[in-house]
Amino acid sequence: MIETERLTKRYGNLLAVDQLSFTVGQGEVLGFLGPNGAGKSTTMKMLAGFLSPTSGTARICGFDVEKDPVQAKRQIGYLPEGAPAYGEMTPRKFLEFIADIRDLRGQEKRRRLDQVIDTLHLEPVMEQPVDNLSKGYKRRVGLAQAIIHDPRVLILDEPTDGLDPNQKHEVRSLIRDMAADKIIIISTHILEEVHAVCHRAIIIARGRILADDTPEALEARSERHNAVTLRFAEAAPDDAVTALRALDGVASVGSGDDHSVTILPAGGGSLLPAVGRLALERGWQVAELQVEQGQLDTVFRQITTADAGEEART
Repeated sequence: MIETERLTKRYGNLLAVDQLSFTVGQGEVLGFLGPNGAGKSTTMKMLAGFLSPTSGTARICGFDVEKDPVQAKRQIGYLPEGAPAYGEMTPRKFLEFIADIRDLRGQEKRRRLDQVIDTLHLEPVMEQPVDNLSKGYKRRVGLAQAIIHDPRVLILDEPTDGLDPNQKHEVRSLIRDMAADKIIIISTHILEEVHAVCHRAIIIARGRILADDTPEALEARSERHNAVTLRFAEAAPDDAVTALRALDGVASVGSGDDHSVTILPAGGGSLLPAVGRLALERGWQVAELQVEQGQLDTVFRQITTADAGEEART
């Protein structure tokens, strides 16, 4: 388990991380979300032992990152922001160097090297200097060094940054495959990544946790959660908007340019049965009926902008 208790980091008068407390268990992939400057990377650096907290504690599989740093770091694979590496080294020399540091020897070292090279499709660039690689390949080399020792904990800061869509798919598949027996934290600003790999998401701003829930539960906070869109075969009937507004639990009804009408629920309730019955009773010719789960990007903006407004008032 990863455990933090009132984890705090100050830089002079700047409070970068403000008393964060959370836990992450085995088999869980936690998405760490927040606007730029929210404290995501600072928190991950403290978890990895790269930065010392000003106050509070962080434990990795029971080892305090300040009191028992070597044992804590043995449990971790860490991909920092920007995936820094020794630019004059080739990926092969760099990964061999990391394997030696991680105390891999003999056949086990060769097996792990071959496995990460194959998994991340690095063979074409293994003899080129890291400085000459594309951003995507540098990112994959960084991910390879993070997983080469098969750690119990992965801390990944923007793991798919700079990758093309196919490479993103491969990395996300790799994370899902590894998730069952590991503890994984991913910092990302790509909200689709939360859906793709995360079981849980924490939204932070100004160093504070503003939300901690499953992606589905966060989406349910959206005003468009359970919104129903009807697209008519031809123009919407004249009475459609009026009739839909009269249904119980409807917050608003809006018309689109493609013969569609969207009904927003009050309080996120389910409108589909009532809308379906009304369409049948009125004999409407419906070409398409769609129910939305909600929009995570909308919820993210609502939560973080509301916090910014509260900060400005205080």
